[in-house]
Amino acid sequence: MPGTRSGCEGIGRYEVIRTRAAVAGPAGSDAAALAYAQESRREEAVADCLASTTTLWLPLYGVGAAVLVGAGAWYRDRSRARRRAGTGSSPQEPPVDAGARQADPA
Repeated sequence: MPGTRSGCEGIGRYEVIRTRAAVAGPAGSDAAALAYAQESRREEAVADCLASTTTLWLPLYGVGAAVLVGAGAWYRDRSRARRRAGTGSSPQEPPVDAGARQADPA
């Protein structure tokens, strides 16, 4: 999400200006109340912007995670298949215990 945070901060600054213009109409408005209203609207606008951007990118992250998990599972399966092919055993045959004594045919 390159550049998203700076764009959302710009929206926050815009909301500060809009709030100042909306509250400036009544005569005798309190400076502290104006500052609180501006900060509140700025935080709300930035949070909404970041939430909507994250929601837009979330499917891409999900697809990326699914591709990584699928590739890992495929690689693990191929690795097992290569090991089985290298030892000469098949999936139906149980593996031979290397430490067990075998009967002498003679």
